[in-house]
Amino acid sequence: MSRVNRTTTVPDTCSTTEAAKRLGLAVRSVQLMVDRGELQAWKTPGGHRRILRSSLDAWLASRAGPAATALPATGGERPLTLLLIEDSVHFQNLISLIVKRELPEAELHVASDGIAGLAMAGRLEPDVLLIDILLPGIDGAALITSLRSHPQFARSRLIVVTALDEAQREPFRFALDGVPVVHKTALVAGLPPLLAQAAAALQA
Repeated sequence: MSRVNRTTTVPDTCSTTEAAKRLGLAVRSVQLMVDRGELQAWKTPGGHRRILRSSLDAWLASRAGPAATALPATGGERPLTLLLIEDSVHFQNLISLIVKRELPEAELHVASDGIAGLAMAGRLEPDVLLIDILLPGIDGAALITSLRSHPQFARSRLIVVTALDEAQREPFRFALDGVPVVHKTALVAGLPPLLAQAAAALQA
C-alpha cells in the first residue's frame, strides 16, 4: 500500500472567524456560505471549518460586479470613493454615468447584492454608499442598519435608490430615517444634487 506523501504543499486556509473579518460579515453568515458551497472548506477532525483563502478571493471577485474607471486624484489625496450596491445592470450603468458626469474624479465601485456589498464596504470604507432597498442576499434596509452599527462608517454618506414608492417603503422606515431617497424614475434629475450635497459634507 502506498503511503501518503506528507511533503505535499498544504493549501492556505483560514478559520471562519478570520474569513468573517476578511469579508466584513458575521461568522454565521460565513458558515452558511460554506454550507451553500459558495466558499470551499472542509472540517478538521475536531469539527472546525477551514476555508481556502483562494476561495475568498474568488468569491469577492465574482460578486463584486463591474467598477467604473477612476480618474487619478489630484494633489496626492485619496479620491472620493463611492460604492453602489444595486442588482440591476441597467441602473448600475445609469448611476455610473451620472456619477462620472457629476464627480469625474471620484472612484466608483459596484456590488450586485447585499452580501457582496457589505464585504466591499468593509474593505473600501467608502465615502458615499448608494444602496437599493430590494437586494438579493441582504436587503438594503438591513444593510444600512448593519453599516450604521459600525463606527468605521460613521462619516460615510448614505443615499438610497429605489423603485418603491413612499407607501411601499413604509416597512423599511426604521432604516431610512434621515437617509436621502431618490426614486429610480427620477435618478437623472434627483441624484446629482444628492451627490453634490454628500461631496460638500465630506469636504466640510
